[in-house]
Amino acid sequence: MIVRTLTVGPLEENAYLVVDETTRRAVLIDPGDEADRLLAAVRDDRAELDAIWLTHAHMDHVGGIAGIRRRAPVPIYVHPHERPIYDSAAQHGLVFGLRVEQPPPPDHDLADGDTLHVGTLSFSVIHVPGHAPGHVAIHGNGVAFVGDCLFAGSVGRTDLPLADGAQLQRSLDRICTLPDDTIAYPGHGPATSIGREKRTNPFLTGAVRLTGFDR
Repeated sequence: MIVRTLTVGPLEENAYLVVDETTRRAVLIDPGDEADRLLAAVRDDRAELDAIWLTHAHMDHVGGIAGIRRRAPVPIYVHPHERPIYDSAAQHGLVFGLRVEQPPPPDHDLADGDTLHVGTLSFSVIHVPGHAPGHVAIHGNGVAFVGDCLFAGSVGRTDLPLADGAQLQRSLDRICTLPDDTIAYPGHGPATSIGREKRTNPFLTGAVRLTGFDR
């Protein structure tokens, strides 16, 4: 398995290209901006794009979808609780002074316990609300794409519309049941591991009470 991290857009969001080395089939996770660059990465890996998977639908995670779909008509997967956010992406971008092209309607719903496939690889969907109501983590093959739930040394913000701090705490507890050696790929910042965050992240060790936000 190949995992490419491509940090895109003014909010430095991490889009991920996942390629099955056996079949060269690929998915993009959270393509937040710079559609041309993301599609170039697919070509550079001699891969065939099969789908777009979203951990959640905040505008910095969906801004590249429209441009990708014009060139590669692949299905979009998102949790249905994210639709109010997804459907307002362009409007939310204006609030932050950013131009975000509204993505086309999604094609498939994600649900807790679903299994996603790309080539010979399988991943499980874990519903982890709090930062956003339909936020999911995508776990398998020793990695977890955790979106904006968990960061290296911090956690997702809960001061946004539809966010819920108590839900996020329960979701973090669930993420922490993953094996310690699981590599956690967050929506912003460097990759980390579940074990490292359990040992050192002040929001997980109890050193800092979960009341607020990072990104």
